[in-house]
Amino acid sequence: MSNTLEKVIQILVEKIGIAPTEATTDANFIKDLGIDSLDYAEIVMEFEQTFNIRIPDSDAERLQTVGQAVEYIEEKISA
Repeated sequence: MSNTLEKVIQILVEKIGIAPTEATTDANFIKDLGIDSLDYAEIVMEFEQTFNIRIPDSDAERLQTVGQAVEYIEEKISA
């Protein structure tokens, strides 16, 4: 498991109170984890602070699964 994935799972556990086992890479934020738009906005802001990156709204809208978020964050970090 990558360090980025571990941090993303930790954020999801802390922010929305899910079990770490629920945050699989193919888990959909809305369908599987039950995250609403307000929770999602908070999670995106937490990703930005934790990883010291900027996630434009247009990009955030396309991130639907935990795995997509992890890939996106890793791309931003390495850029």
